[in-house]
Amino acid sequence: MNFPFYIAKRYIFSKKSTNVINLISGISVLGVAVATMALVVTLSVFNGFSDLVATLFTAFDPQIEITPTQGKTAPADDPVLTEIRQLPQIDVATECVEDQALAIYNGRQAMVQIKGVDDNFDQLTHIREILLGDGTFELHAADIQYGIMGVRLADQLGTGIYFDQPLRIFAPRREGQLDMSDPAEGFVEDELYSPNCVFEVLQGKYDSRYILTSIGFARRIFDQQGMISSLELRLKPGSDFEKTKAEIKRIAGDNYQVLDRFEQQEDTFRIMKIEKLIAYIFLTFILLVACFNIIGSLSMLIIDKKDDVQTLRNLGANDQQVSQIFLLEGCLISFFGAFIGVLVGLLLCFLQQQFGIIGLGSTQGSFIVDAYPVSVHPTDVVIVFLTVIVVGFLSVWYPVHYFSRRLLK
Repeated sequence: MNFPFYIAKRYIFSKKSTNVINLISGISVLGVAVATMALVVTLSVFNGFSDLVATLFTAFDPQIEITPTQGKTAPADDPVLTEIRQLPQIDVATECVEDQALAIYNGRQAMVQIKGVDDNFDQLTHIREILLGDGTFELHAADIQYGIMGVRLADQLGTGIYFDQPLRIFAPRREGQLDMSDPAEGFVEDELYSPNCVFEVLQGKYDSRYILTSIGFARRIFDQQGMISSLELRLKPGSDFEKTKAEIKRIAGDNYQVLDRFEQQEDTFRIMKIEKLIAYIFLTFILLVACFNIIGSLSMLIIDKKDDVQTLRNLGANDQQVSQIFLLEGCLISFFGAFIGVLVGLLLCFLQQQFGIIGLGSTQGSFIVDAYPVSVHPTDVVIVFLTVIVVGFLSVWYPVHYFSRRLLK
């Protein structure tokens, strides 16, 4: 066994001549453990919120969305898109036409996002699971066009879940100039009827703006016959997602963007990653402060073991080996603190997952979930453990060499 490590291990468990040294060493381990536990728990909570948001978007967003790189639309019969549809891994392909319009109901109006989709949209997403009301997912019946709107938009327009009057939709004409003497001629007008249901994604982006309808209605009101805004895909169960996505990107080339669910909501998840990074940095600074206790513990240990060091030198130990003993002592304190902190952090995360110990509010049902969501990612645990070891080493390296030269002459 390495000689400095053997001595350092003996020192960390042996009784010191002054009890306060044992006490300070214990406080050092405890401080590192608490900081480590805080890192594990905090990062796991951020992961929990990220996973929760991802599940909310799953009900509305497709697995893969293909959009044109330039312009808003592309020909639906583009050979590139046809080749992608024919890939054996594709289970469901839905054409979409999406754009902004003005919705008016009983004197109330709102700017809305009309999303026209194929009838198989309910096979592409989990839209049926987020519908509220007595109706079902239905986009049209004969010549009647239905509009399924977000729950917040329904409240804003005053329609409720069921509206007995048609919802009037206005979209600007793509061609021609606006005649100010008759502004109404500059818009295409059409009507949507209630399918007796609304959807609730629990995300303001969709709930307060979107109206789902048939792709025929969207193409007509936006004058986009034969065009699509996006091609949305669902893969067959068991397909290799990354490999299939790479194949689609190869076929799409530079003319189309291929986006997975996280890339479709890039801004939202980027903000969450930044918040997680900032929390990690702040807690690492707290860990660094906790490691300063190790310096005090080591300085007192060096003084306490001054006679032992002289004996080791008489036995042939050089100055470098003596410094390594106390440096390894500091690293062992960091290691045990990190190990205990990770175990306690994982235990707290497990208890929170199982029993929801810490709630989000005093009133049940006030939030999407009643307790803080927690998701432990093994990568984060490894990063936290390595962070503690590295910070512990860096915080004691210079003090150990300094005290060794000053106190052990």
